[in-house]
Amino acid sequence: MTAVNGSVPHHRIAIVGSGFSGLGMAMRLRAEGEDDFVILERAGDVGGTWRDNTYPGCQCDIPSHLYSLSFAPNPGWTRTYPLQPEIQEYLRRCARESGVLPHIRFNREARRARWDSERRRWRLETAVGELTADVLIAAAGPLAEPQVPAIPGLESFAGTLFHSARWDHGHDLRGERVAVIGNGASAIQFVPRIQPQVARLLVFQRTPAWVLPHPDRAITRAERAVYRAVPPAQKLVRGLIYLSREWLVIGMTRHRRLLRVLERVARRHLRRQVADPELRRKLTPSYEVGCKRILLSNDYYPALAQRNVEVVTEPIREIRPRSIVTADGAEREVDTIILGTGFQVLPPPIAAHVRGRDGRTLAEVWGGSMEAYKGTAVAGFPNLFFLIGPNTGLGHNSMVLMIESQIAYIFDCLRLMRDEGIATVEVRPEAQRRFNERIQRRMPETVWASGGCASWYMDSEGRIPTLWPGFTWRFRQITRSFDAESYVLERRGEAALAPGAEPAVPGRAP
Repeated sequence: MTAVNGSVPHHRIAIVGSGFSGLGMAMRLRAEGEDDFVILERAGDVGGTWRDNTYPGCQCDIPSHLYSLSFAPNPGWTRTYPLQPEIQEYLRRCARESGVLPHIRFNREARRARWDSERRRWRLETAVGELTADVLIAAAGPLAEPQVPAIPGLESFAGTLFHSARWDHGHDLRGERVAVIGNGASAIQFVPRIQPQVARLLVFQRTPAWVLPHPDRAITRAERAVYRAVPPAQKLVRGLIYLSREWLVIGMTRHRRLLRVLERVARRHLRRQVADPELRRKLTPSYEVGCKRILLSNDYYPALAQRNVEVVTEPIREIRPRSIVTADGAEREVDTIILGTGFQVLPPPIAAHVRGRDGRTLAEVWGGSMEAYKGTAVAGFPNLFFLIGPNTGLGHNSMVLMIESQIAYIFDCLRLMRDEGIATVEVRPEAQRRFNERIQRRMPETVWASGGCASWYMDSEGRIPTLWPGFTWRFRQITRSFDAESYVLERRGEAALAPGAEPAVPGRAP
């Protein structure tokens, strides 16, 4: 670290966020001998979404052995699908044992970032002052800011109101009339936990989800002992899990008839767990399986079938100080409202706070639809890299696989910059355009675009800028090494591009 004008700290690399992607990037930097970096973390602990989401029953829907960094395996997982406390502790241990912890600046929210064209570096405004960095890596992730629905009267509610990602553990739900708005991946986990405690539970459902039986089980001590003693055994299990999940993308993107097998399993699961035909009708989706996120649960349906639970499918018209009124005029009194309404994904909140070479924010450049080159770089924003950027999300496998691919790609770029004296890298607009045109040409045939549902995968313009429409190994293949020919490279000592100028067409690659 150095100082600018004797006061503003300067680092070679600034990373925003300390979840899987931010920590993974930092661990790779440390392993390769890079020490001039800082992680800006807005909270007081690492973990990202696994720090923030502490609602009852919070659990990952990806198997444990696949939901961990390949270069930091955890032979001590106690369940085949990890619970939130275990994931959080795993990330803490990764930060501690890798030597990354001293690089983290806790309670240091990155509020704004602006590219300084003259000095060719990023200027970041944080909660406690300014710093600069040659390279900015955005690792905040898409599931960071809770989505609060625009329901008339929500702000007038006089009872207790909180989002599942900001669970109020100090509030006692016992004996209360509780309304849950939303029935996605979070609600399906906490609803069965709170149902036995409350006097009455209202689940306001906009669209039913496809739910499959949950295969979770405890991992025995003997299994854990084997993984510790014979690390290749855990690696083999990881590989088999990966292959078992990877085939799903074929049904989601090419041969959708293959998904009918999952639909039959889901329908049978619903029939077995819900005897009431009217409730079963409410819980049966009208869209193709895979169009929205597929959920796993063995106790959600039984919880909804209990006497103190009502599934409400009428749209909410307004919220009053002590009640919720639906479109049919029915008014239901409630004491507490829990929002299970997901996160602000499109556009990500960071887009409004990062200004590029021409002074415009990412949100202004993207307009109504975000895009990036290989989910990692955006034209007009030199030395800015995303982890879990546009079109890197998955509907079938572990996001850690995509994160590691991006980490390898970014690190290869950083190594080139260091070895060849490169001051800035900026993806060419034409390279970004061609890449995204190829992706979007594949989208219409996918279940996400034409499966008959509306989801957060799709933006207001009807594009899907969130998901990767292919195999994860294919993404790893295209990010295996940094493709300098797709970028404008400026060496130290060369004149910088003026703000608002277009990168030259002829490449300046070493």
